[in-house]
Amino acid sequence: MKKSSKGTAAAGLTHIDGRGGAAMVDVSGKKATLREASAEGSVYMEQETINLIEDNRVAKGNVFETARLAGIMAAKKTSALIPLCHQLNLSSVSVDFRTDRGKNRIDIQARAVCTGQTGVEMEALTAVSVAALTIYDMCKAVDRAMTISDIRLVEKRGGKSGSWKRPA
Repeated sequence: MKKSSKGTAAAGLTHIDGRGGAAMVDVSGKKATLREASAEGSVYMEQETINLIEDNRVAKGNVFETARLAGIMAAKKTSALIPLCHQLNLSSVSVDFRTDRGKNRIDIQARAVCTGQTGVEMEALTAVSVAALTIYDMCKAVDRAMTISDIRLVEKRGGKSGSWKRPA
C-alpha cells in the first residue's frame, strides 16, 4: 500500500489511519451546519410489472408506500449498515418514485437532511438502495429479471466542502 505525505494509504482518503487501517473520522472539532443530500437510482422491469405496481395489484401490498417506508427506515440505520459512518440525528428523509414507461423503469429519488458535523450523502444513497431492494423483493414473484441500476449521489449541500451537483 502506497503511503502519502499525510501518512494515509492514499491522499485524501479520510477513513484510513497512518498505519493503513480503517478509522472513523473524528468530527468533534467540526461546526454543526445544515447538511442536505439527494440521491437517485432506478429499477428496470417488465411493463406488466409496472402496471401491477401502479394498479396496486402486487400480492405483497402497496409497493410504493412499502418501499418509501423501507428507504426512510434504512436512512435512519445507515450507521449500523456502513461501518465507518457516523450516527446522525436526521431532520428529514423523503423517498419519491416516478414511473418512466418509455424505459420500463421506476426512478427513485431520496433526500436526507440534518444539522450536524458530517454530511448525509450515505443516508440518501442508502435510502435509494433499500427502496430499490424493496421493490425487487415485492415484485420478484412476477419479474425475476428486474435490474437495480444507476444508484448515485445527485447533489449535496453544507459543510466545509460546500455544495456539489452532478453535471447533467
